[in-house]
Amino acid sequence: MFTGIIEETGEIAGMTDSGDFRTLKVRARSVMDDLKAGASIAVNGVCLTARRFDSDGFSAELSRETLERTSLGHLAQGSIVNLERPMRADSRFGGHIVQGHVDGIGHIRRFDREGDAWNLEIEYPEKDANYIVEKGSISVDGISLTVATIGSGTFSVAIIPHTFENTNLKAAKAGDPVNLEFDILAKYVEKMIGTRAR
Repeated sequence: MFTGIIEETGEIAGMTDSGDFRTLKVRARSVMDDLKAGASIAVNGVCLTARRFDSDGFSAELSRETLERTSLGHLAQGSIVNLERPMRADSRFGGHIVQGHVDGIGHIRRFDREGDAWNLEIEYPEKDANYIVEKGSISVDGISLTVATIGSGTFSVAIIPHTFENTNLKAAKAGDPVNLEFDILAKYVEKMIGTRAR
């Protein structure tokens, strides 16, 4: 389980395809401190398994399912990615519950600076409208954010300077795909209500 508090940004150093799998090589620093083979790590909000290591990063394999259901298939060499290790049981819970299981792909419609902050507007699949509520939590590329406003097929979040400077949003632009993960509590509530209504 993750919290959506990004520890550092990494860089895609290389990609190799083999059959149905793609191996990503990620340059990283801070997350390497205690990362071990087989450990989970969130890359742009997608829970991956670290497999191999060298002096400046790690490699992880992406299945066909991951490539089709997340934005990781759109990454290129040099892309900036958000990195977070799983939450420790004895650590503070700074964001919200993020599983690293992406629900869908959104696209940035607008990303404008407004004073000292930025307004990020994202288009999302209409089928997911029930999971997005004003002032509710949402994970965008693994970043724990709060929904500010909801439009027709879009939602907006306010990005503070710290988030802009310490995540992949510093390289984001209109049209970019982003991974969306909705609040797990909302999905469980929907499931329970649906079961009782039958």
